[in-house]
Amino acid sequence: MSTVAVLGAGSWGTALSIVLADCGHDVRLWSHRKEQAETINTTHKNEKYLEIMIPEKIKAFYSMEEAVKGVEAIVLVVPTKAIRDVCAQLDSIMPDSAVIIHASKGIEPGTLKRVSQMISEEMTKITYEDIVVLSGPSHAEEVAKRQPTTVTVSSLNEEHAKFAQDLFFNDSFRVYTSKDLIGIELGGALKNIIALGAGISDGLGYGDNAKAALITRGLAEITRLGTSLGANPLSFLGLPGVGDLIVTCTSVHSRNWRAGNLLGKGRKLDEVLEQMGMVVEGVRTAKAAYKFALSENVEMPITTGIYQILFEDKSPKDVVEQLMNRDKREEMDDLASLLRNRYTK
Repeated sequence: MSTVAVLGAGSWGTALSIVLADCGHDVRLWSHRKEQAETINTTHKNEKYLEIMIPEKIKAFYSMEEAVKGVEAIVLVVPTKAIRDVCAQLDSIMPDSAVIIHASKGIEPGTLKRVSQMISEEMTKITYEDIVVLSGPSHAEEVAKRQPTTVTVSSLNEEHAKFAQDLFFNDSFRVYTSKDLIGIELGGALKNIIALGAGISDGLGYGDNAKAALITRGLAEITRLGTSLGANPLSFLGLPGVGDLIVTCTSVHSRNWRAGNLLGKGRKLDEVLEQMGMVVEGVRTAKAAYKFALSENVEMPITTGIYQILFEDKSPKDVVEQLMNRDKREEMDDLASLLRNRYTK
C-alpha cells in the first residue's frame, strides 16, 4: 500500500480520498483552510461539499509540507485557477520520487494551457511527460457513496499511468489507461461548456429533443477542437469524452448544469456564481475554448453562443434562435473530415 497526499478538500478531492482509503492506502487530505482540516479530523465530515462520513483513516492537514512528507503519490484536485499557486508551493517540498496525478478539469483562459502544462511550468522536480491525468464520468456524490464508477488515467509515462491505475482500482471504482493525454484532458475540460448549455436549455423549458441535439452537436465541436490540438478523435467517444459529457449534461449533481439552468431562467452570471458558492469550471473554460476556436480557426457555434451568454450578455433565447438558423449542412461532414485528417497523415 502507498502513502498518498490529496491536495484539495472540495467534493472531488474528498471523494477520491475515500476511494484511496478503500484501497487500503494511507491518505492525507490537504485543505488551505485550517478550520476545515480541523473539522474533518474531529467530526469526520465535510458537510459543505458531501453529506457522508469520511473514513477515520483519512487524516486532514492544513500544512502542505506535512501532508506531502514522504508520500509516494500526490493527487492534485484544486480548481484550475489555483493550480499554479499550489504547484509553486509544492515544488520545493515534495519528495523527489512522488508521482503527480491531477484530477482537475479546465483550461487556463489567459494562456490556453491545459492543467498538465500548467503543472509542468510551475514545477522543477517533474517533467510534463511524467504527469498523470485522471478523468471520466464521476460525480463526487456518487463516488463517495461507493456507487459503480469508471474513469480513465493517462500519461506519456506508461509506468506512471499503470501506477495510478493500480492506486485507485477497487470494486466500485474501475480505472482504464489511455495514451492520449491531450484528448483525456480536453474531453474533461470542454464537456463543462456543453453542460452549461444543457442547463440553459432546461432552464428555458426546452425538452429532451433540444438537449439530445445539444449533447450530440456539442460532442462534434469538442472533437473538432481537440483534434486540431493533437488529440485522437476516438478519445472523445470514450469515458472522458462522451461518457463525461452525458453525466455532466443530464445530472442535477453537475455544477455546470445547475449554473446553466439558472442562466436559462434569466439570472445573471455574477448572481449565479455567488449563489453556487463553488467553482463552476465551465465558465472559465468557455472563455478559453472560444479563444482556442478563433486561434485554431475551428467552428464551434455552441461554444460561441455560450460565450456570448456568459460574457456579452446575450439572451439565451436569441442564442438558440442563432443556432437553429445556421446554414444547412451534411451531418457526417464533421466525422468524415476528422477521420480523414487523422488517418491520411
